[in-house]
Amino acid sequence: MDTLLQDLRFGWRQLRRTPGFTLSAVLALALGIGATTAIFTVLDRVVLRPLPYPSPDRLTMVWDTNVSKALTHERISPVTFHDYRNLSQVFEDAAGWWYPQVNVTEPGTDPSDVLLHVNLMDPTAQQQQEALGVLGVNLLYGAHHARGSADEFLASLSDALPIDRMEIDVLELGGPAFAGQDSRAWCLELVRKRMARAIVFDPAFHVVEPSSVLRKRPLIIERGRFDKLERFHSDMLRAGDRALRAEQIDLRREPLGMVEIALHPVLDDDAPDNRTLLARLESALGLAPALVTDLPEAYQLAPYLRRYTIEPLRLVGDVSMLAYMLQSQFYDALAGTLLEGMGKLFASNVKFYAYPMPRAAVSKALGSGPSRVRVADSKSAAVGADDLILEPPLHHLYRYLREAGWVLPIEG
Repeated sequence: MDTLLQDLRFGWRQLRRTPGFTLSAVLALALGIGATTAIFTVLDRVVLRPLPYPSPDRLTMVWDTNVSKALTHERISPVTFHDYRNLSQVFEDAAGWWYPQVNVTEPGTDPSDVLLHVNLMDPTAQQQQEALGVLGVNLLYGAHHARGSADEFLASLSDALPIDRMEIDVLELGGPAFAGQDSRAWCLELVRKRMARAIVFDPAFHVVEPSSVLRKRPLIIERGRFDKLERFHSDMLRAGDRALRAEQIDLRREPLGMVEIALHPVLDDDAPDNRTLLARLESALGLAPALVTDLPEAYQLAPYLRRYTIEPLRLVGDVSMLAYMLQSQFYDALAGTLLEGMGKLFASNVKFYAYPMPRAAVSKALGSGPSRVRVADSKSAAVGADDLILEPPLHHLYRYLREAGWVLPIEG
């Protein structure tokens, strides 16, 4: 230790005697360390750090090569993409993307942008290519001649493209041509005008491509209006998360809680305008990412979510919602009425978590509603799933749903 201190003192005296050499040495070390740090930072982010996706080492980007034009990284056509996706022995899954983007520039102003995300619904590659061509023409016309309002622009965009051919679930506007316009309100209009089944809001209050949130995630969905955020909303999501984990299922990814607002629910449709709906969404996003749909019935939600995930789907709601779900009058549009509706809802790893509710609130909710459901007499202040009494023959169906585990009571 004494020898080390002597060496340090000697080195310090030598450096003080030759300040020029000392300055040069310090600068050389500083430049070397700085350059090394910068290079490592770049390598870490580009090469070493994995991509923010599950199993990033298994991701591959596919390009085409055009030898005659000496092009080595050409984008593949929709037809080629479908061929690649069908190579099930090579790829587990494949996804293609095309972001239609138009730059609108007025003389003397900055450029403006329109960015879309679309889902092609036609069954053949040729029809999908035709749909993209129609969309390109509609987008150019709308961006230059019909951008004064959401109604004009979206009418132009959807011309000859009904929802069974194409869904548009992201619409971003930017630049002076769209000054004062809220892209989120325009996205809500996509759902209202049946140009999209649903749109997804991330916690930052941005509309995002649904698969970026939903893909391969176990989901816990809380449906509601969320006109006033209450403590029980967050309690239900947490209880649903605990219940899913308690099922001891092999979950490949962490469960994701979400809130869902149907624009026109079968009950309590107060028809909120876009400003009101955005305010509700901003509040609800404090709980979880949000889904806005045009799907009034719960059985219609599961097929949409199954586009993005095969993991467990769990609907969570209070017992009054469960009671309403069991009423046949809400399934008159189906040939099999209530039985068909229950089959569609619970067909694909879907369960309903029934959250207890104060007795007075249940009585109020059911008082002017279903007459085939009543609450068992009890001194308990809370009503759970097993406190509902249904009239024959509906009680047989409910007993089956409970004993088969499709409807599960959860604790508050």
